[in-house]
Amino acid sequence: MPPRFKFTKEEITKAALNVTRREGTAGLTARALAAELGCSVKPIFGLFKNMEEVQQEVIRSADALYQSYLKEDMEKGTYPQYKASGMAYIRFAEEEKELFKLLFMRDRSSEAKEENMEELTPILQIIQENTGMSEEEAYNFHVEMWIFVHGMATMIATNYLNLEEAYISKVLTDAYMGIKSRFEKEKE
Repeated sequence: MPPRFKFTKEEITKAALNVTRREGTAGLTARALAAELGCSVKPIFGLFKNMEEVQQEVIRSADALYQSYLKEDMEKGTYPQYKASGMAYIRFAEEEKELFKLLFMRDRSSEAKEENMEELTPILQIIQENTGMSEEEAYNFHVEMWIFVHGMATMIATNYLNLEEAYISKVLTDAYMGIKSRFEKEKE
């Protein structure tokens, strides 16, 4: 009879997420995870093939947490939905610095770009509804805005900047209005 493990995959993933939050991706080792769980590495490798599999679960969990930030901010109604998505992205960078780095500051060249487009569809629809842009224009608009938002979020996640929410909101409005104005002038 195989040994019964005292941890579930979910419990190990949660512990790995906590280690990553504190120590970053470099700190997520089998030893660090075992220490977090208060056990040897045996239960980890009884449920996971290797640490890469653990890391993939951490990425999925971090993304689920990020998606909850998006949903919460977009449903709250404090800001228009598109702006709320940018504010949520920046808030996630501020509150979950290491998880932000894991999700948005790692090499993603091997990931399928088609999956990212599916995730963007609701955002592009919001832009189209708000601006009357075509899907292609909305995509280009979003890329420009996202570059701006990502830059600010990255500076916050790396402790280069510490900005107040009101200032972030004002700057996002300025960028949105400026880019939107340029798109409108190009149409004329």
